[in-house]
Amino acid sequence: MTGHLRLGVNIDHVATIRNARGGDHPDPVRAAEIVARVGGDGITAHLREDRRHIRDSDLARIQAATSLPLNLEMAATEEMLEIALRHMPHAACIVPERREERTTEGGLDAAGQHNQLAPIVTRLSDAGIRVSLFIEPDPRQIEAAMRLRAPVVELHTGRAAPLWLGGDAAGIEAELKRIADAAALAAKNGIEPHAGHGLTYDNVQPIAAIPQLAELNIGHYLIGEAIFDGLEHAVRRMRDLMDAAR
Repeated sequence: MTGHLRLGVNIDHVATIRNARGGDHPDPVRAAEIVARVGGDGITAHLREDRRHIRDSDLARIQAATSLPLNLEMAATEEMLEIALRHMPHAACIVPERREERTTEGGLDAAGQHNQLAPIVTRLSDAGIRVSLFIEPDPRQIEAAMRLRAPVVELHTGRAAPLWLGGDAAGIEAELKRIADAAALAAKNGIEPHAGHGLTYDNVQPIAAIPQLAELNIGHYLIGEAIFDGLEHAVRRMRDLMDAAR
């Protein structure tokens, strides 16, 4: 798998800033419109149990504002399943979720939670929603995704980010190999591999160069850079870096 590498932009933290003070500003819908205008390929939004950033009402507004596909990140709960079935996003990415975490801390244990995940994956798939599992780049988790018949996996790249900051060349090489091997294994078995978490201007290119990857989902870093340079500039620069890596 080569060619165009899709960029999905997670707009959660526009809503985080909005919710810090209350009211309606800044509006994550405006962020989605900007992403669509400057070459983003999709919008990712995580509706958490505690509604700390994206709100239920944001989902329909985002879908109405842009034709970009919506990737709804969700926990494997009955509440979130019903919300997904009501809003019918293009894709639903099932992620682990703990109320006390600041952000998603690792991949879903698809192998250990098969019986919990199977009916949710089936109901989403039967409704025509493309299911993705956010997992560690681990053969055991890829095999679990195969058993669950998930068409997509998103590989957790967050463990690589601290290695770049620490200049750990051997660690970076090992982690890149782990991600590349998992992407190749997924693609070999008919699963489309995506990747995301902790990606920045400094570390995105080695990940983007992995030929089997079809999509990167990036959020917190882009919204942080947007504070200084604007969201249009941030998305365009990330898009240019990804294209150059291919």
